[in-house]
Amino acid sequence: MRIRNWSVAAIFLFAGCTSTPPEKAVINDAATALGGADKIQAVNTLTISGSGENLNLGQNSSPDAPTPILKVSEYQRSIDFAGKRSRLEQVRTATVGNTAPAKQILCLDGDAAFNVNAAGMATRASDQVAKDRRAEIYHHPIGAIRAALAQGAIVANPRKEGNADVVDITTADGAKLTLYVDSQTKLPSKVTTMTDNIGGPLGDMLVETSFANYTDTAGLKLPTRLTTKNDKYTVADIQVSANVVNGNTGDLSAPADVKSAQAPPAAAPAMITVEEVGKGLWYLTGQSHHSVLVEFADHLVLIETPQHEVRSAAVVAKAKELRPNKPIKYVINTHHHFDHSGGIRTAIAEGATIITHEGNKAFIEAMASRPHTMTPDALSNSPKSAVVETVSDKRVLKDSTRTVEIYHMAGSAHSATMLMVYFPVERLIGEADVYNPPALPAANAPPPPVNAPPPVFPFVANFVENVHKLGLKVDRIMPIHGRIVPFKDAEAAAKTSSSD
Repeated sequence: MRIRNWSVAAIFLFAGCTSTPPEKAVINDAATALGGADKIQAVNTLTISGSGENLNLGQNSSPDAPTPILKVSEYQRSIDFAGKRSRLEQVRTATVGNTAPAKQILCLDGDAAFNVNAAGMATRASDQVAKDRRAEIYHHPIGAIRAALAQGAIVANPRKEGNADVVDITTADGAKLTLYVDSQTKLPSKVTTMTDNIGGPLGDMLVETSFANYTDTAGLKLPTRLTTKNDKYTVADIQVSANVVNGNTGDLSAPADVKSAQAPPAAAPAMITVEEVGKGLWYLTGQSHHSVLVEFADHLVLIETPQHEVRSAAVVAKAKELRPNKPIKYVINTHHHFDHSGGIRTAIAEGATIITHEGNKAFIEAMASRPHTMTPDALSNSPKSAVVETVSDKRVLKDSTRTVEIYHMAGSAHSATMLMVYFPVERLIGEADVYNPPALPAANAPPPPVNAPPPVFPFVANFVENVHKLGLKVDRIMPIHGRIVPFKDAEAAAKTSSSD
């Protein structure tokens, strides 16, 4: 009797020791639902064709408005899973602003990310871009399950979230992703990874791709809808017309000169050029996004801390160099678009009060409170609460030395919360994005064709209309992009451009 009981106990003990751990069960069930682990591991390459939409993150007309859509056609993405190579080619057509179709070619070859321009020239991208593109390979069920099944992978933290079974996966080379599997169908429903929103104000950012509408392809079930979000914002929604397994992807390798080139930094080193526009008024240029420094009797005001901390910290440093004994009291933010608000945290860390349109207040406060642990910035290292003062229609900054008038640019299709800054003594106006004066031709450049159409500035007519309606006496424009030009240039451009 004792022997029999011992034998039964041993059988149950043995069965308990050999049961599949729950995290492995999630992966095994998902692999079986997709067509089997062997078939998944036999997928060397996958080519995805289709169409759909990209959304222009951080460029909506106001922080709560829908994100502008770029229609995507001729979408083709090829992935070499084993070689960690990929190539995305798509044609995107904006629905606002410049609506000319533009081809985009984004590539990865192992550690090297690179882009190919319209002339066919390949240029290496930063290591951060390469890291993000390697992570994108896992943002497909085949890539995620292959990663989980690979030697050296760690699958952990099994849990339930809603109707999904969830596990965390760490690849042999240290990449981390989270896989969600539908509890009923056992098919992967989404994958998430974390990245750093360098060049934008979001900081630590969750990237999520969800999978839907699975169909049979080469003995596998593959999704025909791929929807990607950055944080809470949808950035891509692709309807797949064809999945090709182990087909001809062409050459996915990087050109030799690109592969051997040094990767550029994620944010270009700042170059600041100073132009004194008037007494106590400086135009801080040198790259794509400019700032303006304004001196008052006992403090300074900056117009725009753009792009990211690298640029904005250099702008702040230059302001202190020009007037070391005066604090930066205010930073005027022209609008919330990410390339113009990406340095707001730098301004807050400096102790400056942010002046922005009333529609941007909650956005600025939210950006100030976001975690930036992947690349700690000045505000992470010296936390401060955002102090935000708002403009509805007009605000005046004035002391015994200077008057600056801040106006809402009503009706702008580019941004409903746009501000422009007027200097009445200098008869000068500062603006962002609504009129970017074209660069002067090079000294040895041939003359343009006689019948060449003039450049189109879709937002300039509204800008000119606002200036005229307010009765502002403007001789020159000091744009955040471009160069100082006569206001009559904008008036001429308004006659040949629409404001839709």
